[in-house]
Amino acid sequence: MAASLRSVVRAPCRFIFLLQRAQNTHEVLRVPASAPAIRCFFNSSPLASDGVKDRGLESLENLSRYKDKPWEYLESEEYIERYGSKPVWAEYRRNHKGGIPPQTTRKTCIRGGKPCGNPCPICRDPNIIIHYQNVNLLQQFISPYTGIVYDPTRTGVCMKQQKLLNKAIETARDHGLISSKLPHVDYSAEDYSNSHGAVGNTPAPPNYNPGEPWYSWYGNIEPNEKELARVKKIYKDYLK
Repeated sequence: MAASLRSVVRAPCRFIFLLQRAQNTHEVLRVPASAPAIRCFFNSSPLASDGVKDRGLESLENLSRYKDKPWEYLESEEYIERYGSKPVWAEYRRNHKGGIPPQTTRKTCIRGGKPCGNPCPICRDPNIIIHYQNVNLLQQFISPYTGIVYDPTRTGVCMKQQKLLNKAIETARDHGLISSKLPHVDYSAEDYSNSHGAVGNTPAPPNYNPGEPWYSWYGNIEPNEKELARVKKIYKDYLK
């Protein structure tokens, strides 16, 4: 009986301590689902400001909306205000030691569920989602002159996102969403005819007699005896 009374008195004291801590540090508490009464009291308390609630709900709403249609984010006012008409990687600068930047980008920006310092242009914005139908985003990583995908050392994208980009660009090209530039080559009909000198019958040399060497000078060659002995010594095990 004494133990049960002690636990009943201890629970409100712990909750009051958490409320005081949240009021001092402006933290948002995570109340377990096993305490519905406490959760309802916390939601109705003035400690959770309306601004924090609105920002949290707005971010969740944006994530859920852009997750199904990620190409709509590039047309939103939030994207235009943040990036304008520039690519998402235009203003990105990676932190590094020394004056010479590293020759390769990092493997991934998310390690153990936490982003590293100064993540890449794709990992830093959760609304940017790589998808083969998100053509406006994929074209930012393709050169308009050559059609080649930019190297990650130029865009700063980590290797994990770069692999997803390459796969999405290939899929978009297979579906015809992104044009592929192929070099134009003029073929001549002479290259595929038997009348061409390179594929026709080899003409016989003048004054050729059967049984003689093809070239007249071939039968007059006399090998160097020293060089011939040296070669035979090297390949003695392979000569039959």
